[in-house]
Amino acid sequence: MHWVGSWAASQQIPEPQNSLPADDLRDATLRQMVHLSLGGATIRIRLSNAFGTTPLRLSTVHIARPAVPFAGGIHATTDRALTFSGSLDVIIPSGAEYLSDPIEYPVTALSDLVISIHFDEAPAQQTGHPGSRETSYLAHGNMVSAADLVTITTSATHPPTAIEHWYQIAAVDVLAPSDAQSIVVLGDSITDGHGSTVNGNDRWPDVLARRLQSTPETRRLGVLNQGIGGNHLLTDGLGPNAIARFDRDVLARAGVGYLMVLEGVNDLGGLTRDGDVSAAEHEALVRRIVSAYEQIIARAHSAAIKVVGATILPYTGSGYYHPGAASEADRQRINKWIRSPGHFDSVVDFDEITTDPKHPDRLLPVYDSGDHLHPSPAGHQAMGEAIPLSLFAR
Repeated sequence: MHWVGSWAASQQIPEPQNSLPADDLRDATLRQMVHLSLGGATIRIRLSNAFGTTPLRLSTVHIARPAVPFAGGIHATTDRALTFSGSLDVIIPSGAEYLSDPIEYPVTALSDLVISIHFDEAPAQQTGHPGSRETSYLAHGNMVSAADLVTITTSATHPPTAIEHWYQIAAVDVLAPSDAQSIVVLGDSITDGHGSTVNGNDRWPDVLARRLQSTPETRRLGVLNQGIGGNHLLTDGLGPNAIARFDRDVLARAGVGYLMVLEGVNDLGGLTRDGDVSAAEHEALVRRIVSAYEQIIARAHSAAIKVVGATILPYTGSGYYHPGAASEADRQRINKWIRSPGHFDSVVDFDEITTDPKHPDRLLPVYDSGDHLHPSPAGHQAMGEAIPLSLFAR
């Protein structure tokens, strides 16, 4: 038996519009739900203060199964307190992540788990994942065991609040048989789930996780979504660049056997977002993107992780990036490199799957969320369905 990741989220400093006012996390309970990919009888939770500037004290952390439908409620009989080196409270150093003690708490694949945290004081700098696509609930007071947060009478000035972000939670691991492994998906907003359904768990990695569990040969595999909206390969955008976060988001995850990489559209689009640039600058960007892929492959291989490359989806028509012919040519060159043998261990051609045959530089309308950059729920479904499960066979 060994530890394998069942759920994960990449950490960043929440943007001002996605951070919580300090008063909201003073003597407050934050209840967050996550969707597991792999089951097990014993679990542990990874909390994060990765971007905190001072130690973070959490007075208590509980887990429970959600009431259905989830609206801040839990099944009270399933509520359990976590410990950290035997203590109910934990102080996480600045810049660090912290594992709970293992707890016997059977969970099934594709089930939901609720994590409730009580804060005495707000962190000096929040760490979180704004693109949760899940609703979290915040109430004042220590309400970690409350069956229902939403209908609780709390301070009139701080009523219970629903928010679509995660804070301070990084991973859930399960104790699994020795042949179990996790698949880390490293990506940007397309992987993070932009264009998918809030609380629907229908991002393309979710679709992959369901398919893996439907086949006996691949039920040993968990899927860890390490996408960050606006993420870049080469520069810091929303969250650290992919190379900078590689150790924390890939190598530090439990039981990783495979890595899927879908990154690069934000680097491509960002080059010309503010105006045209020279041919030499296009050439330099393509070289640097390819070099970043080579770095990711080499670092993964050094940890015996197989790497699956994914081609970059078309994005002509995007009002955010408004790419021209030169940017499209860059994308085609990079996709050709991804497809070429001798680089990635295997390839999933998302470009071919999502492209409009009549307009090869654009998303197929049914797979377009409407912004000509992110896939719709149907696009996420098609991407997840197109991944050959044979890539992950024993």
